Amino acid sequence: MDPTAGARKLQTLRSLMTGHTDRNDERRILDLLEGATAVELNHLLLNVDLSALFSDVDDRVVGPNHRTELLELLCVKRAPELGLPVRAALVFALQKGVTHELAERMLRALFLGLRSRELTDFKNLLDGRGNSHDLQQLLFHDVDDEHIRQDILAHIRQEAESAPSGENKVLSDIDDTFLANWKDTRYPPKTVYPGVLQFYRELDRGPGIIPGREGDLTFISARPRDPLGFIEDRTLATLREHGVGPAVMLSGAFTHLLGNARIAAMKFENFSRYVQLYPEYGFVFTGDSGQGDVAFGERMLQEHPESVRAVFIHDVVDTPESVRQKWRDQRIFFFDTYVGAAVEAFEVGVIAQDGVARVARAAQEDIGRVPFDSEAQRQARLDELARDLLRAQALAPLI
Repeated sequence: MDPTAGARKLQTLRSLMTGHTDRNDERRILDLLEGATAVELNHLLLNVDLSALFSDVDDRVVGPNHRTELLELLCVKRAPELGLPVRAALVFALQKGVTHELAERMLRALFLGLRSRELTDFKNLLDGRGNSHDLQQLLFHDVDDEHIRQDILAHIRQEAESAPSGENKVLSDIDDTFLANWKDTRYPPKTVYPGVLQFYRELDRGPGIIPGREGDLTFISARPRDPLGFIEDRTLATLREHGVGPAVMLSGAFTHLLGNARIAAMKFENFSRYVQLYPEYGFVFTGDSGQGDVAFGERMLQEHPESVRAVFIHDVVDTPESVRQKWRDQRIFFFDTYVGAAVEAFEVGVIAQDGVARVARAAQEDIGRVPFDSEAQRQARLDELARDLLRAQALAPLI
C-alpha cells in the first residue's frame, strides 16, 4: 500500500463521516471503500469507528438503501479480503446496541465465510476483549432469529468435525476456587490460592511439548449477570487485578443464587451453550466442594463424556478419603492445594510433567506472601502444602 495514498483515503473517509452525512456523502463513502485495494480496505476499517460509520450511512424509505449496500459490501462481497481482526471489529460494531434483522444476517455471513482453524481463531478473537460482549452473549442473546443462530451453530459444529483443535478450554469457578470467598476459612478472606494462576497456565498450555494457544481460560460462576453486563465486567476487572490474563466470563442469574442444585443447573446451562460454541475443544473444569460444583462436574462428564477431560474440586469441607476415591473413579479429583491438583492433572494427562514443577514453585512463592491471620493458620497451610510437595517430588525430583 502506498502510505501517502492510504493516509489520504483515510483522511477523506474521516472527513466524510464528520458532521451530517447526506446521501451524496454516503455514496462517496461507498465508492471509496469499494475502490480500495484489499490492503487499503483493511487499513481503513481498522482506523475508523465502525459503529459510527454504520450509524452515519442510512437506509431510506424513499431513496437508496446505502446502509444495506455498505454492510453487504463489507460483510459479504469483500469479506474474503478482510483479516480476522477486521472481521471481529465488524462483529463488535454490529453487536453494539440492538441487533436488527439486517445486522444478524451480516453476522451469519461473517461466520459462514470462515472455515476450519480460521473459524476457531475468529471465535477466540470475539471472546478476547475481556468484557461481557463475548461470543456467548452474541449468539445466545444478541442474535434473536433462531434460524440464523442455528445456521451459525451448525456451521461451527460442521467445521469442528473436520478440524478438532486438540486443545482444552479451561473452565473455573471463582469463589473458593480461585480465591477464598465463601466457605473457606483456612485462608484470610479474598486470598488468591497459592499456585492457582500457574495451574491455569499449565492447563491452558496443555501436556504436549509445543504449548497450546494462550487465552483459553473461562470463568463459569454463579455470580449473577445484569442485563447490561456491569457485574460481569467488574468481576473480570477484579480478576485482572489479581493477575488473571485474558479470560471469558459465563455468569449465573439472581434466581439461581440460592441452593447448590440451582447453582449447578445454572452452570450446566451455561456450559451447554459454551460447548456448542467450541465443539472442536476438550474441556477441563476446576471448582470447589462448597457450592454445587461436584454435581455440575458430574453432569458435565455424564452428558459430554467425550469432551470433558477431567474435573478438579478444591476441597473446602474436609471430604473423607473414601468419598474422594469414589469420585476419583469418575474423573472428579478432589485436592487440598494446587500442587496436589497439578499432580492429579498430570496423572490424568492434561498437563505436562514440568508443569507440575512450575505449579509447585509458584505455590511455594505465593504462600510466602499470604498475610495469614495467625501462626497456627499459616503452619497448617504449610503442612498441607508440604504433603503435596512430596507427591510432586515423586514425579519431578527437581522440585
